Amino acid sequence: MTIGMVLLTLIGLEIFLRVANFKEFREELTERSLGYRYDAELGWMPVPNSTGVIKTFRTTQYKHNSFGLRDEEFTLDSKPTIMFLGDSFVWGLDSQADERFTELLKPKLPDYKIVPAGVSGYGTDQEYLLLKRLWPKIKPAVVVLIVCAQNDRLDNSSNIRYEDYQKPYFATEPDGSLKLMNQPVPRSQMLYIVEDWLVRNLWLARMATNVYVRLRYPRLTVPDPTEKLVGMIRDFVEKNGAKFMVGIQYHDEALTRYLEANKIPLVQLGGADFYTQGGWGPHWTPEGQQDVANRILGTLTANGIARSGPAAKSN
Repeated sequence: MTIGMVLLTLIGLEIFLRVANFKEFREELTERSLGYRYDAELGWMPVPNSTGVIKTFRTTQYKHNSFGLRDEEFTLDSKPTIMFLGDSFVWGLDSQADERFTELLKPKLPDYKIVPAGVSGYGTDQEYLLLKRLWPKIKPAVVVLIVCAQNDRLDNSSNIRYEDYQKPYFATEPDGSLKLMNQPVPRSQMLYIVEDWLVRNLWLARMATNVYVRLRYPRLTVPDPTEKLVGMIRDFVEKNGAKFMVGIQYHDEALTRYLEANKIPLVQLGGADFYTQGGWGPHWTPEGQQDVANRILGTLTANGIARSGPAAKSN
């Protein structure tokens, strides 16, 4: 009798959870679950050689190369490379691959290879770790960090972002230095749903997993390390003999002051046209991508990286 009551209660709770469809227990379709997989160091990373379609503000196609970057296959040779490091603005959310500013720059910079090293949802902390991972494979001559001023500071100040995805973060030590935390990165609930048959098919298991993850790995907030992270990226890039510059999407007065004080070349990207409704946040339109490409080209030219002339000026 007792066993029967327990079973009936569990069945009733399972039905209730399915009907209620609580957001915390759903298998949400997000930019981190489309062609992406768990990464113990970075939190998530695109699956190498994956392809697919994303419907956000627009319906677009994507294809990742063997590095997990949304780009053609890369080969290391004598031609120097400009690497653009960033999040969904570099990955190109809501844009076809050939509409992105990185693709528009390729014919204008014939002396360089262009590599868009962007992963949707990344903060500056994850971008720093990705840069270090990719460096031996790409060895860029120039690194351009694209900072998303609308959310990067929040990304950099927490161990959990977006749909409760766990990520690495840097804590500030008493001496002011940064210490990498959350390594290996804990598995997020979404990963259990995707990878575990029981959690995927039984909502009671989803509820139990949700409670476990929240109690075992609670959300944390740390002092904003953004400027220090930018300094660490600059130090790493210049130590390896390359040049460094920063582009700021939207605007960030504090970061602008930091870059100017430290003589780091800067291109302001605020005001470039973007989609204002739908999708996963505002991202550049084709016209915005062209505007961004032109601004970056001007800064590269002003800093002696790109040469002026017909190739540099053509659209």
